[in-house]
Amino acid sequence: MPLFGPRHRDGDLIALEGLDLRLRVNPRARRISLRLDPATGEALAIAPSAARLGDAVRFARERGDWLAAQLARRPRPQPLSPGATLAVLGETWRLVPDGRRPHLAGPAPDGVRTLRGCGAEAVDPGLVRRVVKREALDVFVARAERHCRSLGLTEAPPLSLIDARTRWGSCTPAQAGREARIRLSWRLALAPLAVADYVVAHECAHLREANHGPAFWRLVRDLVGDERPSRAWLREHGLALKAQLPLT
Repeated sequence: MPLFGPRHRDGDLIALEGLDLRLRVNPRARRISLRLDPATGEALAIAPSAARLGDAVRFARERGDWLAAQLARRPRPQPLSPGATLAVLGETWRLVPDGRRPHLAGPAPDGVRTLRGCGAEAVDPGLVRRVVKREALDVFVARAERHCRSLGLTEAPPLSLIDARTRWGSCTPAQAGREARIRLSWRLALAPLAVADYVVAHECAHLREANHGPAFWRLVRDLVGDERPSRAWLREHGLALKAQLPLT
């Protein structure tokens, strides 16, 4: 009989009572935790160090029923059919694949815009993503410029779009030899515009306050008002948001 159990490594995918469990090491974690990966929907067991991954597996086994319930409730990506609508940046887009070059038209009298050319006969999610990202970048850059002016900054830093697994945005303040930079999840374009604007303001406020102390939250509220409804919306709907327009 071996003296030690199996050696687990960061990134291992193991079968646990009929469930697939991904093991992750996060040195910033204070304790072992379980959650669903917002990007992939996988069940994750997170430990502060590789030495504690075995403890994370045991903890996940003890919470097997909870994990199964969470996985059963996770949102499933819905295929986009011709004529389907998608909420983007506070607007409604109707998806029309017709083989043309992608083109966003409208809005029509009913307030709906039409995205033509998002495929030939079927909707191509990749084409839809590209148009969403293009439109989102323009809107987010404009919002960041407005918030930076309100903060008394001379200009907004470069802003780029990412598909982060956990964070909706990040801000790297300027340092010696390195310019400031803001990164935002492009999937915020699929959230209510006020929610997306809160995240933009949040990251802009970090240009003045690098922490999450009282002074930081005062800046955020000066920019967008009470941030709590937007934060609550992301907690409740974030996983579903990341299930839209899957990467594959």
